[in-house]
Amino acid sequence: MATVPSVSYSITVRLEVPAGGKAVSQLTHAVENAGGVVTALDVTNAGHEKLRIDVTCAAKDTEHAQAIVDALEAVEGVALHKVSDRTFLMHLGGKIEMQSKVPLRTRDELSMAYTPGVARVSLAIARNPEDARRLTIKRNTVAVVTDGSAVLGLGNIGPAAALPVMEGKAALFKRFAGIDAWPICLDTQDVDTIVEIVRAIAPGFGGINLEDISAPRCFEVERRLRELLDIPVFHDDQHGTAICVLAALTNALRVVGKSLPDVRITLAGAGAAGTAVLRLLLAAGARNVIVCDYLGAVHLGRDDLDASLRWIAENTNAEGYGGDLRGAIKGADVFIGVSAPGILTGDDIATMAESAVVFALANPEPEVSPDDAREHAAVVATGRSDYPNQINNVLAFPGVFRGLLDAQSRTVTESMLLAAANALAKVVSVEELGPNYIIPSVFHPDVATTVAAAVRESAGGKARGFTEA
Repeated sequence: MATVPSVSYSITVRLEVPAGGKAVSQLTHAVENAGGVVTALDVTNAGHEKLRIDVTCAAKDTEHAQAIVDALEAVEGVALHKVSDRTFLMHLGGKIEMQSKVPLRTRDELSMAYTPGVARVSLAIARNPEDARRLTIKRNTVAVVTDGSAVLGLGNIGPAAALPVMEGKAALFKRFAGIDAWPICLDTQDVDTIVEIVRAIAPGFGGINLEDISAPRCFEVERRLRELLDIPVFHDDQHGTAICVLAALTNALRVVGKSLPDVRITLAGAGAAGTAVLRLLLAAGARNVIVCDYLGAVHLGRDDLDASLRWIAENTNAEGYGGDLRGAIKGADVFIGVSAPGILTGDDIATMAESAVVFALANPEPEVSPDDAREHAAVVATGRSDYPNQINNVLAFPGVFRGLLDAQSRTVTESMLLAAANALAKVVSVEELGPNYIIPSVFHPDVATTVAAAVRESAGGKARGFTEA
């Protein structure tokens, strides 16, 4: 449940009220007394005796929205007409569409865009397949692929329920990087089938963005697709998160006057996001990390280690700490959570080192209350939009793919991820940097272009053939 009214639970209530008296002002009071926030009040029809009014307001959740409606309906003389959920209205009919870039007004234009003229272009591509990047949408198109197994914080809700999220991802690609992306929601969670489907559709795309595929299957899907395809494959839940975390941590450590190689980091979460964050932190120079999952610290003495957990154990926790998360954060300089809500308290944060940094990124409910964490930590970041320092993957993936597509890169490398994180951190100037501003807004005009330029440069800006061991 949201702690304060949010536009995510915004409703518009159409009411009929008496034209005279205090009914209109009573509507506003009714919403406020019910704990809501009025964001608009519009008279849509006026008469001598009655007014038709649309009251738009923000609520905390669906139950709170209904309580606001009940409060409005209880105002004397008010008749309820209808209630509209503005979030559902935004999604009505889907959020994206295909649009032609060329006019089709005359027979000549039709003949060039389609048959017979298009045949010449098809034959040219048949002779030289690389021309597909120059003569088709491939040069600027990304497939957003999911199996619906790990959607947001909702879990395994399936491909149809994942479609609104993938549409939103596609809309973000277009808004922030001018990239045409399309949702591909697969009705299978079999690794072999996913890999084969994506391999088969790859000729129509310049890149593959894997999304909301649960661990550990996501690791194998990404690895195999990277081996099979000649276009970049990027799992946003892993690498987008890792880029944003590293960028934000780089700036947070500047604020508190500490360096990445010297700090002790406790990381909660050993799934897709946690593992990717860890890999990028180590590549950037982190030396002292303890990773915890729901069983406690990951170490070589555990007998339940799969391949992914074994890699974590081999590359972290050098002293073999075998306790729980609360013990792991005692004396730590940095806590990064990509795990579960409410697993720590403010008292736990108080046991961390002086000038601690806390990234509680579980969404919508963080690992620790941001307000409680702020009482003890110098810098706090979350995944939420209602607190400062929101770590949001939209800061990374549009710019990353813009750079990859522009360079016509065939792969994604660690050096590209590091370059993207470094560029994102530098968007925040020295003058702007502070405890409440370690990461730029998603609407900052320089974010996507700066990240894209860094990725493009890391890729060598080459049209083809770029690889890195």
